[in-house]
Amino acid sequence: MGQLSEGLTQILIPVAALIGIGFALLQWFLVSKVRVSVVADRNGRDNGHKSSLLGDAELENGVRVPDAIAKCAEIQHAISVGATSFLFTEYRYLTIFMGVFGVIIFLFLGSVKGFSTKSEPCTYNEGNLCKPALANAVFSTIAFLLGTLTSVLSGFLGMKIATYANARTTLEARKGIGKAFVTAFRSGTVMGFLLAANGLLVLYVAINLFKLYYGDDWEGLYESITGYGLGGSSMALFGRVGGGIYTKAADVGADLVGKVEQNIPEDDPRNPAVIADNVGDNVGDIAGMGSDLFGSYAESSCAALFVASISSFGLNHDYTAMSYPLIISSMGIVVCLITTLFATDVFEIKYENQIEPSLKRQLLISTVLMTIGIAIVSFFALPSEFTLYNFGGSKVVKNWHLFFCVAIGLWAGLVIGYITEYFTSSAYSPVQDVADSCRTGAATNVIFGLALGYKSVIIPIFAIAAAIYVSFSLAAMYGIAVAALGMLSTIATGLAIDAYGPISDNAGGIAEMAGMGHEIRERTDALDAAGNTTAAIGKGFAIGSAALVSLALFGAYVSRAGIKTVNVLTPKVFIGLIVGAMLPYWFSAMTMKSVGSAALKMVEEVRRQFNTIPGLLEGTGKPDYANCVKISTDASLREMIPPGALVLLTPLVAGTLFGVETLAGVLAGSLVSGVQVAISASNTGGAWDNAKKYIEAGVTDHAVSLGPKGSDAHKAAVIGDTVGDPLKDTSGPSLNILIKLMAVESLVFAPFFAAHGGLIFKLI
Repeated sequence: MGQLSEGLTQILIPVAALIGIGFALLQWFLVSKVRVSVVADRNGRDNGHKSSLLGDAELENGVRVPDAIAKCAEIQHAISVGATSFLFTEYRYLTIFMGVFGVIIFLFLGSVKGFSTKSEPCTYNEGNLCKPALANAVFSTIAFLLGTLTSVLSGFLGMKIATYANARTTLEARKGIGKAFVTAFRSGTVMGFLLAANGLLVLYVAINLFKLYYGDDWEGLYESITGYGLGGSSMALFGRVGGGIYTKAADVGADLVGKVEQNIPEDDPRNPAVIADNVGDNVGDIAGMGSDLFGSYAESSCAALFVASISSFGLNHDYTAMSYPLIISSMGIVVCLITTLFATDVFEIKYENQIEPSLKRQLLISTVLMTIGIAIVSFFALPSEFTLYNFGGSKVVKNWHLFFCVAIGLWAGLVIGYITEYFTSSAYSPVQDVADSCRTGAATNVIFGLALGYKSVIIPIFAIAAAIYVSFSLAAMYGIAVAALGMLSTIATGLAIDAYGPISDNAGGIAEMAGMGHEIRERTDALDAAGNTTAAIGKGFAIGSAALVSLALFGAYVSRAGIKTVNVLTPKVFIGLIVGAMLPYWFSAMTMKSVGSAALKMVEEVRRQFNTIPGLLEGTGKPDYANCVKISTDASLREMIPPGALVLLTPLVAGTLFGVETLAGVLAGSLVSGVQVAISASNTGGAWDNAKKYIEAGVTDHAVSLGPKGSDAHKAAVIGDTVGDPLKDTSGPSLNILIKLMAVESLVFAPFFAAHGGLIFKLI
């Protein structure tokens, strides 16, 4: 059997996307069967269902069951309302940005040929006529708006399911660790599959709608589609930075005053910042992460499609081969669906020490199955031999070459995931060494944590380097683009694992605030500790894929801007290189300082409430949660604008004033330096967090010797965790968006920069 027909390809892609959406809705339905209700009749019925959740026994510390359920429902509602209102406020600001930036895209691209409506000679398919530049301006703007809307939807839906599932996870923890794990994981699965399927479906529909106008002009069609990736990453940047500032301002305030000064537990209801902290987990780690990984997916697909459109696939109008990136993503949805069943239905979790291995097993199973899936897709979707565009030349490639490109991206992702886990999990020596260093105070803890973060960069960079070398050698820039897609092909599983973490964290917070027993809190803590590590793995994936994505986009930009070679020894390129390498530090300085100043206000407010509200520490007074939520909201919305402006304006300024070669240097510099800073920041923060949890859990003799909570070593660990919070949840994860966003923006605006850029050098 040969290559798939175009008709069959047109059916398979949307069917896979709809299967993903259907599976997500099924998981949502299964989670919804866990009841969180405060209305019970005299027969112990709960909303018409026999209440099987908690029975009628008293809780260990004397709180009646109906009161505990009522409290869970109340806290869940407060978190949901806080998260929803923050996102709506943020999206109102971003709607203005979308409109303004959409106009900029239209004006810049339309002006390339003076808003001409005449057909132009094609850039790559010489001798043929392509659609006018004005069409590229219009359709790039539409694609940009589609990308922003899909990104917003991805983040919002993820946040909704997370706030829907947190109290349900808490209540299921009363039945056992296994039930709670399945509820949290299923909820994460909803987000993973909705994002992967929506991203694929919208991209597929957009391509087919654009084709109605473009017809045979595939070069113009896929160039305008790159706006989709730009829209996705623009929203992700603000979502990540805004959400990161929100969550860390609350977290730092809650930890410093609550844990260190007042010596009360992390999620104690007496702490005024506790609701803001739990809201922050959802808007930063769920909504922000969702938008971030959607951006990576959209950009890697757009980069691969653009490079393919100027190769033999596009010139010969081979629709199935052209859709290879989309078919890979379709196969990924099916593979992740099978993989999920291993966690929820095949292997049952009975003990706390089985949680982390189960989540790691998800990564391994999805990678092995996806390797087989890639082989099938490469054989059936591609001709046995074809030519790819290679910086002005062409390269003959066989279909098995592309199999290796995608597969090495996929396996490099697994290596990065496992290395991240080794450096951030308390099961291994690096984090245990950091915890041990707390014996002599916060200073040694900080020194050990920084050293760990720097060291954790080494193997991921070698993995990325190997993936780049192999994929570029085999299939030029297209190889790198599909390697990035390979790393993201199991995005549904990766996101499910990632979203599981904040859901478990919230579940623990709700258990503490609802006054549930010590045993339940231990179970939710075990879920949360595993979630911390998996969140670090998710960030590792995001950063690794961002490196490959931005390199693929860089290659597409160089092709589109008509640059034959990027020579580092020319002054134009070198100044761009050194400035680009500085940008991640400038960006990190902005985001870190934003968290610091917001946390300062939060600490002062929490201290004020402890000092002025009578009986607050004794539990008889009620804290003012709303004021802390307001501080986080105001700070994050105000502070997310300067870092966002830095990232979005840099390519426009560099390309317009200094030209395409200097901008190429800026992109290369920011990619090389940004990846290193992002990995070390994320892993340092993750290690400090888990060192603190290692001491708090006191599971091993070593941990017991450092504890208990409130000891000097524990206080040193809390300070380390507090320093690491903005590193791992604000600056680190946002940096991967910086390197991708600047690259995709440069690609979208490349025609303008090539025609009108370099004003300063023209004047000299």
